[in-house]
Amino acid sequence: MAEKIRIKDIAARAGVSAGTVDRVLHGRPNVSQTAREKVEEALREMDYRANMYASALARNKQYTFILMMPQFESEAYWEEIAEGCVKACEARRDFHLHLHIIYYDRFSNESFVQQCRHCLNTKPDGIIIVPAAIKTTRAFTERLHGLGIPFVLLDSFIPELNPLAFFGQDSFCSGYFAAKILMLIAHNEKEIAITRLVKDGKVISRQQENREVGFRSYMEKRYPHIHICTLDMPIDIHDDDKLYTHLLDCFFDRHPDVHHCITFNSKAHIIGDYLLLSHRTNTQIMGYDMVNKNAMCLREGTISFLIAQHAYMQGYLCLEALFNAIVLKKDVPPVNYMPIELITRENMDFYQRTYK
Repeated sequence: MAEKIRIKDIAARAGVSAGTVDRVLHGRPNVSQTAREKVEEALREMDYRANMYASALARNKQYTFILMMPQFESEAYWEEIAEGCVKACEARRDFHLHLHIIYYDRFSNESFVQQCRHCLNTKPDGIIIVPAAIKTTRAFTERLHGLGIPFVLLDSFIPELNPLAFFGQDSFCSGYFAAKILMLIAHNEKEIAITRLVKDGKVISRQQENREVGFRSYMEKRYPHIHICTLDMPIDIHDDDKLYTHLLDCFFDRHPDVHHCITFNSKAHIIGDYLLLSHRTNTQIMGYDMVNKNAMCLREGTISFLIAQHAYMQGYLCLEALFNAIVLKKDVPPVNYMPIELITRENMDFYQRTYK
């Protein structure tokens, strides 16, 4: 076994005091640049490997992390993300981690801005952000950069914001994969449909936009003869089933040849429920995320496929990235893509969504 390297040994090698070595090892201030360079050179020459866990515990510091995410009523995707963060925090309780979850209205810039102010008032050590509108999110992340607060992006990747890390699917590849799978059962169709949830005429997330780009890229290469029609469904009427029913009735009356639809968000169940109630047995939906309502439609057969991405794991790994970077002072991979997993009625009961 290699002989243990002591602080006084490092100090003798560097020609500085033991106190200076201790301050360098623990990232404390009041060390001159010259002294710091001498210590770091000595550490390299002696092949010193610090016990980062012991050092972090010895600091006995309190850490506050924040998860900023959309409000939800009962939607398993967001619930599992929050649960994953909570479990990761509990797993590191010896390091005095504290997690606060701050919710914002995803369809209100004002709500996001207000919660950003609240977030900053807590003086967090690190933040996990589910991005809102790009302009609003950028204003917040620029402030975080100015304050030196690391942040992790979850769900939507916006590389120009320069996050510490990102966790989520490769949206383009996910959409490309979705098209390839859908065409296994829809290759003889004349027309297929894309349904989109929109707010003020715009798709509600960048992730969904990128999925659609990937989907259309595959279709243009392999099935250019199949016409793709789109149906925009305003999120504002989400609670009005009659308006959705009228909108869908009109759409399918105009497009009688549409037997397969895809939606790039977790709301495939809206159309799945419509198909079930209207007894349109010749039409199926493909969607995203194993939320409970989607799972019910998958079991009933109105949804043919779901693409899942382990929301619990995303939440857990986001907090773990903050812990590694801020507490243990370790480098973390900047881009972390989650699995692109295909769920059908036959394997849905075996899909393990959480890791206890």
